[in-house]
Amino acid sequence: MNQKELKELIEFLIEKDIAEFELERGDVKVKIKRAGTQTVVHTHAEPHFFAVPPAPAAAEVNGVPAAAKPAASVPAAEEGLHLVKSPIVGTFYEAPSPGAPPFVKVGDTVEVGQVLCIVEAMKLLNEIESDVAGEIVKKQATNGQPIEYGQELFAIRPKR
Repeated sequence: MNQKELKELIEFLIEKDIAEFELERGDVKVKIKRAGTQTVVHTHAEPHFFAVPPAPAAAEVNGVPAAAKPAASVPAAEEGLHLVKSPIVGTFYEAPSPGAPPFVKVGDTVEVGQVLCIVEAMKLLNEIESDVAGEIVKKQATNGQPIEYGQELFAIRPKR
């Protein structure tokens, strides 16, 4: 089972609110179980576990009580920003190797197709490229952080 198929399967299960699913295809066995607040994916051919936390509750965002956050989730100055989201579950890496400079940093100008980061999933390094030209305004993940599908990684102010 390739990464795209696994991603589509997880999206389908979430959409249909299916709590447990098991699939055997040849020597590969995939079992997905959503227990309460986490989704766990396990493949028997090459065992890997990914815990996918749910979106933060309204009472708490990124570990900070909502009362401490501004009322608007996107301040007026940030309207019109393009958000680059993770296409897969994995681990975020800002550089091609440990000790190397990051692919991009806040304030950098990027072009379409420029590599922004790497997301490692199932021992595969997936380069995440910019799909818009502009300036990096925010980096929303930290190096080595586990990330989930659809999680915002970068905010880019598109060129005009």
